[in-house]
Amino acid sequence: MELIVSKEDSGRRIDSYIAERSSMTRSAVVNLIENNNIQLNGRQVNKNYKIKADDRIIVMIPDPKPLEIVAQEIPLNIIYEDDDIIVINKPQGMVVHPAPGNRENTLVNALLAHCGSGLSGINGIARPGIVHRIDKGTSGILMVAKNDTAHVSLAKQIKDHSFLRVYNAIVVGHFRNYEGTIDLPIGRNPNDRKKMAVILSGINAKKAITHYKVLEELNGFSLVEFTLETGRTHQIRVHSSYLGHPVFGDPVYSKTAEQSKKYGLEGQCLHAKKLGFMHPTKGEWMEFDSELPDYFEKIIQSNR
Repeated sequence: MELIVSKEDSGRRIDSYIAERSSMTRSAVVNLIENNNIQLNGRQVNKNYKIKADDRIIVMIPDPKPLEIVAQEIPLNIIYEDDDIIVINKPQGMVVHPAPGNRENTLVNALLAHCGSGLSGINGIARPGIVHRIDKGTSGILMVAKNDTAHVSLAKQIKDHSFLRVYNAIVVGHFRNYEGTIDLPIGRNPNDRKKMAVILSGINAKKAITHYKVLEELNGFSLVEFTLETGRTHQIRVHSSYLGHPVFGDPVYSKTAEQSKKYGLEGQCLHAKKLGFMHPTKGEWMEFDSELPDYFEKIIQSNR
């Protein structure tokens, strides 16, 4: 990655500047600097360096070390499968793909046992078949590509916003309007790089649009349908929290995680309910729906 410093950014620390211009954390940038993977005007640089206008920064990100992924016989709730795709209803608490510190019992481990080598390889050895993902604490439908042709087609639909993704959530409080659109940009939280936040100005923010519809008002909660027009990290969780209605049980963007334990939640009360897309080879529109999980129904019935 090549960066040319503008006059407006002159005087900033190089590590902070690169972190803001990329999706990396500041500590990750410092690690790259210390391993001589960042050059300033063709030379090595110190993390404390104050950048100047027209400085030329080259960021070299080394290839990730491949993980040794073990196929595991883990039951999968398969909604649909053919030679190109698999549509799966993921339970809450399951991680989608392996990562350092969490290399087993993921969806990918289960997929390798089910499909063997029959998964797309575009996302590399650590994420075979994974076109899009949902958080560990979110349940619901996601789709997996079984070959590279399907992967490219589906990834393009996501990029073009022609991919239907509808979620149900139980959020805190009641909305003033029963329907609406949240059009607020999202980026890395400047005070905590592990979180996302609504960023009203700055290059760190990306356009994020969420449509919502209140399905039912409960005692202190609302059952809400969210439809994604864009797909930013934690988009629904961040947007809903920003409006003052955090997703119940969200351990990051709400203060209800402790309260939610009595319902046995393993994360936020958020479920990917519907998924729609054009089949990558058949050229037919396909749409899938899933029942709300038991933990949803338990909370709804307890608060009606």
